[in-house]
Amino acid sequence: MSYKLRFVQKFELGRSPEFLAIEKQFALFEEQYPEFPKGKRYLPLTGMHPSNTLIWESDFDSLDELHKAHQFLMEDNRHEELFRKQAEYMLDAYTEIYRPYDS
Repeated sequence: MSYKLRFVQKFELGRSPEFLAIEKQFALFEEQYPEFPKGKRYLPLTGMHPSNTLIWESDFDSLDELHKAHQFLMEDNRHEELFRKQAEYMLDAYTEIYRPYDS
């Protein structure tokens, strides 16, 4: 069974280059440190979210693994300074968790 953790961040449209440059540094954290959860990043082309939205998502085998990863990301201070820089450009941010649909 796979659970999905998703961070949705809406940022200032006129500051896209700055916001996305910082996001690249977050991706480097994932590569550099094996304990960081690995995710995929998306920018919407069409749909509910405007183009100035970044979506990071990752799948986990259990809800417990997902919660541990989320807690790690909320408590690990190695990327806190980077997050503070990026937060200056954020308009909205929220977390989504999805469970599998069992018919």
